[in-house]
Amino acid sequence: MTEFGMPGEPVTVVVADDQSAVREGLVLLLGTLPGIVVAGQAADGHAAVGLVAETRPQVVLMDLNMPGCDGVTATSRITAEYPGTRVVVLTTYADDESIIGALRAGALGYLTKDATRAEIGRAIAAAAAGQAVLDPSVQQTLLNAAVRAPGQAGPAPAAAAGQPGGPTAAGASPLPEVDVLRLIAQGQSNREIARTLFVSEATVKTHVNRIFAKTGSRDRAQAIRYAYTHRYADPG
Repeated sequence: MTEFGMPGEPVTVVVADDQSAVREGLVLLLGTLPGIVVAGQAADGHAAVGLVAETRPQVVLMDLNMPGCDGVTATSRITAEYPGTRVVVLTTYADDESIIGALRAGALGYLTKDATRAEIGRAIAAAAAGQAVLDPSVQQTLLNAAVRAPGQAGPAPAAAAGQPGGPTAAGASPLPEVDVLRLIAQGQSNREIARTLFVSEATVKTHVNRIFAKTGSRDRAQAIRYAYTHRYADPG
């Protein structure tokens, strides 16, 4: 077992950043983390996609603002063409558009560049295990966006494996799970959701647990990510 909880072989990582000093610094930093091995480094999105095709890493640590092919475009290509590789964004940008664009492109994690060595290591290990990780400031940005302009739900997403169905569309049941999901994305607690929907906290808890199961979320942060990637919450 490695320091970051990944059993067996080390996690292979490609680092993509157009600033050579930042990129090389990240390579050095990752080299100090037990259980993580750098498979290569790329100066733009095109190079990142090429390296993924060549080395098939478990994780790409991806900058967003790069010339030629930016991080969102590269993330979209990688997640579509190489689904075995996860993408964790590491960028200076934490605005609504950047975050939601990256998540919708398929990024599993999103950190800002003031993240610590340990936080980066944990995010990489979590992504390799298929778990979403969002920087606290990123979560707050999503919550603020939802509060400013609650979105309209898009088509109901497919259910998770083994589940009877995804969150239902608004109006499809007396207490649509999609309404609970939207309120989670707005940062409401179970008690606040119960007050908003005029139901008991126990009822809300049941729906929250069902949402977690159907969306594959382990916690509210992952449910928030699901809400944005599937357009159940949208800043406009």
